[in-house]
Amino acid sequence: MEHEHSPTPYLILASKSPRRQYLLSQAGLDFAVIPSRINEKSVPFTTPAAHVRELARLKALDVAHRYPDSWVIGADTIVIIDGQMMGKPSGRDEARRMLTRLGGATHLVYTGFCIRHQNRDRLILDAVATEVRFKALSAEEIEWYIHTSEPFDKAGAYAIQGLGTFLVRSINGSYTNVVGLPVCEVIEALIREKAVGLDMGGGIRHGNGPENKTENKTENGTENGRGNERENPS
Repeated sequence: MEHEHSPTPYLILASKSPRRQYLLSQAGLDFAVIPSRINEKSVPFTTPAAHVRELARLKALDVAHRYPDSWVIGADTIVIIDGQMMGKPSGRDEARRMLTRLGGATHLVYTGFCIRHQNRDRLILDAVATEVRFKALSAEEIEWYIHTSEPFDKAGAYAIQGLGTFLVRSINGSYTNVVGLPVCEVIEALIREKAVGLDMGGGIRHGNGPENKTENKTENGTENGRGNERENPS
């Protein structure tokens, strides 16, 4: 993994999330970390999939504008229960309320991702949903978990890849999506765009992106995003 010392990184993650950095590193990708500067609170909530897609798009466009010769990945993750969005808890009281509500129930984790290359006029946009069921949580378990400090920078106040793994009874869908990035779908998109390729030596290599700027345009011919909305996780 690179950082923002290279004037033109080939691949950029527009996020400071250590979980997303870990997932991409584990997948064998070399990338720079250059967080976006957008104000996430300025984006009104519409539907879960549309909301995370729009935030991912804005993050990717913000960084791609500064690095137009780079492939940029933007992402955003939210938790939805009973139709309501859960963000990151502001403190212990809010984390306690979130975990109490999640205990014994099923919720959805949505992650939107956007891949943008400005100078090649490429934009891929998607949202993935995963169903997560929690075990019933006792007050003692909730208090213990809150005092680990793990919940406080995570949507829904838990980390499935950390100590919070014991809270989860089952999932239906992508595990990495719950962590913060649907790695399978992201790498599929990068390979489809020829941004990366499979190295028969065992890694993932940087590839050459498509030169045809008119391929896969949307109806208005301005963006070539897929914009798939996966409301039913599988």
